[in-house]
Amino acid sequence: MPVPCARCDSPLPLWELASADAAACTSCGSRNTVRVFPALFAALSAPAVPESALDGEAACFDHPSKRAVAACHRCGRFVCQLCSVEFGDEVWCPGCVAGGKGQSKAVYLEPSRTLYDSIALTVPLASLIFWPLTIVTGPGTVVFSAMTWKRPLSLVRKRRWRFVLAMLIGLAETVGWTWLIIFWWEQFRMGLNGSR
Repeated sequence: MPVPCARCDSPLPLWELASADAAACTSCGSRNTVRVFPALFAALSAPAVPESALDGEAACFDHPSKRAVAACHRCGRFVCQLCSVEFGDEVWCPGCVAGGKGQSKAVYLEPSRTLYDSIALTVPLASLIFWPLTIVTGPGTVVFSAMTWKRPLSLVRKRRWRFVLAMLIGLAETVGWTWLIIFWWEQFRMGLNGSR
């Protein structure tokens, strides 16, 4: 059972937990004070496979006499049971862990993020230039904002006011078109009744 980070819930590295009461999260860089029972490490210390490598088998990069149990997902080096460091679904070698530890970088960097709140606000405002389009963009903005409300926002913006403003503008456009259609329908009906 991995010990989660108090800030981001990523698993904390077990090698730091075994050596001290504090561990730095490899995802968010926060320092965690953790006290764990020694039984956590007892299950990990028992090797699942024989330790010595036989002829023709892959050997650990750092321990050539030990059998490799996995390959590092970052550099491809073979690692033994002692050297394998697990990050979720991936296994890293100690060199890759040490190389990324000092910068406090996240394991999975997110290079870009779609700003759904900005899209939701831009569409109804831009459609005002070609006002007949607002018959579609008004209700569409309300639906789009509701569907993408829980999607991640920008890394720097934490408020959802753009969604709220987009929904208000979309509702105003929808109400405006509804009123206009009802008004035209009434005018059309009165015109038909007047011609009889």
